[in-house]
Amino acid sequence: MKEIIDLEENAKAGKPVPKDKRYQIRIDREKYVVEEECMTGRQILQLAGKIPVEKYRLNQKLIGGQVKPIQYNDQVCFTMPGIERFMTLPLDQTEG
Repeated sequence: MKEIIDLEENAKAGKPVPKDKRYQIRIDREKYVVEEECMTGRQILQLAGKIPVEKYRLNQKLIGGQVKPIQYNDQVCFTMPGIERFMTLPLDQTEG
């Protein structure tokens, strides 16, 4: 069985991310373990149960506080250093 790499802990420790592992990613407050080294923004939203994905925006939080918007077809590779977590935002904020 492949080792699970926690991306958030790895980024905070400043360690390089090894390839050919399983990756624990955090989306909002939930953690998910994925086998893939890369996923699209659409796949990440689907993993988090944000369906239909067109109603959500996905942001990637990097070490140091930088936030990068991820489009539906953007490829995110978890082996890139500095990825802390992902955040989703509903696009249609309704007043209530």
